[in-house]
Amino acid sequence: MGKIIVYEHANFQGMSKEFHTNIANLKDADWNDCISSVRVIGHPWVAYQHADYKGQLLVLEEGDHDFVGKKMNDRISSLQVITENLHNPQITLYEHADYQGKSRIIREATNLTRGHDDNTTSSHKVQKGVWLLCEHGDGSGFQYIAREHEHLPNYKAIKFNDKLSFLRPLRVQDTSRQDVLLHMP
Repeated sequence: MGKIIVYEHANFQGMSKEFHTNIANLKDADWNDCISSVRVIGHPWVAYQHADYKGQLLVLEEGDHDFVGKKMNDRISSLQVITENLHNPQITLYEHADYQGKSRIIREATNLTRGHDDNTTSSHKVQKGVWLLCEHGDGSGFQYIAREHEHLPNYKAIKFNDKLSFLRPLRVQDTSRQDVLLHMP
């Protein structure tokens, strides 16, 4: 699956700790509200502002993140690894609650502000992958993680009705291609 290495200061400075599984409360590991940079190896992770995977979130995909941003700096209280298969993602968006009205299948990052479906979605079904749903076209504002096989019949339950403007599937780096490149003579 991979791991996440957290650092107490920006640019991977100060003390560090490695996690391989979810941690619902970073107080249990003496790391609550003190993370400023991270390294992610393998599957993406989601950092949450509050314990038990609640509050504002930050998606951390594979790579080096030398600063977690002003909104999350020293405010991370739980970490969750994404374990679903992220290949061939697919989500169906519905215009109305309970999967009614016009529907649209999405398979890639899509900025809805550039088309007819901005701020018109009220429910979804995730067929494959994990999706980041965002309130604004630039990926900011309220964010929600939609997981594989999740069926959310009414966005009012998450106070997100008719607010979806941008969505994208989470990705894991394809290491098989890297292996081929590394073993070439």
